[in-house]
Amino acid sequence: MTCPSGPGRHAPARFFRQALLPLAILAASPAMAQAPLPPPASMPVPDPIELSKLVWSTMAAIDHANRSGNYSVLRDLGAPGFQLNNDAARLGEIFASIRGQNIDLSNTLLLAPTYRTAPAMVAPDVMRIRGGFGLRPIAIDFDLYYQWSAGRWKLYGVSIVPVSLATVQPQAGPQRVPAPPPPRRRQ
Repeated sequence: MTCPSGPGRHAPARFFRQALLPLAILAASPAMAQAPLPPPASMPVPDPIELSKLVWSTMAAIDHANRSGNYSVLRDLGAPGFQLNNDAARLGEIFASIRGQNIDLSNTLLLAPTYRTAPAMVAPDVMRIRGGFGLRPIAIDFDLYYQWSAGRWKLYGVSIVPVSLATVQPQAGPQRVPAPPPPRRRQ
């Protein structure tokens, strides 16, 4: 059986390919292939749930690295600057004391983090989050930096410190800052 050369079964496919050709050319153009990085204003400010997820995922990654002795995944999850400054061996050295004390960071996944200060932008694309987990008998304090990279927040710097609850001072309630006096009217 021969295929007809005129309109028939294959004609719609030919027309479909011809219709897609301009789209394929646009997609192959350098302007479309190299999308510019989003401006800092388009970086989403994480809401409280997203902040907790960032902290929890970091704690889980460090816990897995400590348990396995393999820090390459932790390194690969980080921002480009984190990767440049830390190879797997260096990360193993950095977390050796936590690993040596057998601190189980997976327990941090059971509690919501408590923030010492509000998350702050310390550079146009770097956010700092400071806080802790009130675990017993050893609490965990953290100081984490995340960089906006490839459309998401990635680990840029990390400090995790085990703290005995006996040395943790209870924080006073929020202090109220008095409002400034109303402006005086000129007479």
